[in-house]
Amino acid sequence: MSEAQEKVAGEESLAPQETRIMDRWSYLLAWLGGCVSIGTFAMGSSLVGQLNMLQAVVAIAIGCFVIGVALAINGAAGHKYGIPFMVQARTAFGFSGTRLPGLVRAVPAVVWFGFQSWIGAGALNAVSATLLGWDNLVAWFVIFQLLQIALSVYGFKGIKWLENVGSVFIIASLIYMFYAVITKFGGAINERITSIEGTWGMPFWGATMLFLGIYSTMMLNVSDYSRELHKNVRPGPLTTIYAMSILPATLFMGLIGLMVSGATGTADPIKVFSSAVDNTPLLVTTLLFIAFAQVTTNVLNNVVPPAYVLMDLFRLSFRKSAVVVGLLAFCTFPWVLVKDESASGLQMFVQTYSAFLGPIFAVLVVDYYVLRGRRLDLAKLYDENGPYRGVNWAGMLATLAGAAVALSFPSISWYASLLPAGVVYYLLMNHWAPCRRFLDGEPTVAAPMTASRRRA
Repeated sequence: MSEAQEKVAGEESLAPQETRIMDRWSYLLAWLGGCVSIGTFAMGSSLVGQLNMLQAVVAIAIGCFVIGVALAINGAAGHKYGIPFMVQARTAFGFSGTRLPGLVRAVPAVVWFGFQSWIGAGALNAVSATLLGWDNLVAWFVIFQLLQIALSVYGFKGIKWLENVGSVFIIASLIYMFYAVITKFGGAINERITSIEGTWGMPFWGATMLFLGIYSTMMLNVSDYSRELHKNVRPGPLTTIYAMSILPATLFMGLIGLMVSGATGTADPIKVFSSAVDNTPLLVTTLLFIAFAQVTTNVLNNVVPPAYVLMDLFRLSFRKSAVVVGLLAFCTFPWVLVKDESASGLQMFVQTYSAFLGPIFAVLVVDYYVLRGRRLDLAKLYDENGPYRGVNWAGMLATLAGAAVALSFPSISWYASLLPAGVVYYLLMNHWAPCRRFLDGEPTVAAPMTASRRRA
């Protein structure tokens, strides 16, 4: 039985998605709930002393605009054909070669899962200490992680319900948190952030990449989500959906992180909001929001992608893969990435993995739009012995070339990787004989590829 036929009722699968469960509103709310990341708070904290308020707002807006366009572009294949990222990548990397983009996508997801679970557990622990007098962060980390594992095994149907219901609470909480921060720290914010000169130079563009880099993981595997969206949603409205869902959450969380860290000198969101809110009921509500926001982000962005990778590499079911991902997140040492005094560890982490995610994004875009003219053959995509068998070294070498350039410019690594990776991939696919079967679907031949064969 082919992989495309192995569709189990009620279970996520790598087979082409025929039944789409999300309309445009459900999709927008899912992305809104999935983008309320404490990582965005930490990225805002890392800009203290570099940018003023206006520059931070513009940097976030530019980053979100790039994100919206990139998601629409790379998610087109999944939306049109119903295929997930690991299947989409077979044309550019081959059946065996997809291990590289799969692992590059999965590792940051697992680390983010562990980090955000640690933050959520910290919020629950603060609530427990305030109301019950029980203070045990490690215990709450284990409990919180097990809860998320239990929620994630329900797949996209469970995710749709969770994100749609939670979005209303998230929006209201974000507005309140912003108001509380302005009220509590208004004077310090004006003195230490708003009034500073800042810069529109490289640190500014580096800031756009930091906020973009948080979502560079999702730009890669956006087909995992777009395959669930109704087919009648056009590219223009889809780009708007991405931008309008990501911008509010990113803007609020990024600015809150910048303001409170600038005013208090700490990058720990739990300590920040514990000091910002004097009213106990409101404090509990705020901390519960932080915990809930980690759940909505993790189940959408940090469980599905690595779970699909495990399904592809080890032929596990989605539920088993989701459990493995949750257990792996225990081993990520999340408390190292953000400390009370600094979020530099998380900043370095985002810059590093973006250096590898950017080239893969460029390779996928060049492959789908430039070389294949947005036409895919599903039968070949699911044929392990067909033209996409083995490794497409053009995709592998282009990724390494792009990453090498990106690591030379760490502050703008994602931007720096795109052009080198795209150009190298295009040249190798057109001029290196071993890669030709990946392009025209025929066995490798020694004769040069003609323009007519390429169009075919």
